[in-house]
Amino acid sequence: MASPRTITIIALSVALGLFFVFMGTIKLTPRLSRDAYNEMKQAYKSYVRALPMLKKMGVSSILLRKSIGALEVACGIVMTLVPGRPKDVANFLLLLLVLAVLFFHQLVGDPLKRYAHALVFGILLTCRLLIARQPEEQPPEKRILSVNGDEQPLIHEAPPEKGKMKVS
Repeated sequence: MASPRTITIIALSVALGLFFVFMGTIKLTPRLSRDAYNEMKQAYKSYVRALPMLKKMGVSSILLRKSIGALEVACGIVMTLVPGRPKDVANFLLLLLVLAVLFFHQLVGDPLKRYAHALVFGILLTCRLLIARQPEEQPPEKRILSVNGDEQPLIHEAPPEKGKMKVS
């Protein structure tokens, strides 16, 4: 049976992956929601206006929105479907992306309700990454205690005596 840690990582990976695929798709096309798509277009225009440095580098609001949307879709697919290390890389990239989006929201002075979802999903990405990077718990090894040259198992790991049950 899978450990609770594994189940948690899988559940977070799938949920976060699907969320970012959805949000990235909204940034890329109006097919899912025309209103949300138009709202994204306006938001990214305000981000580029607030950062004139982006304009000087030749980054338009369309390029910024589509780049972020494509990265969200790609990383969301990896988080949902690809096993192993690429999932952690996608998690890290999405975390950086969320931090950038939070910066943009702060830059234009958006109220908390406009970026609360980004905060929540940033926290979830952080939790998933921390859980995934923890080492897997190994079963405890039998430790030996040396007393006067005689090796004996530690008291709490001693095998139960015949006819007696070990209670933990």
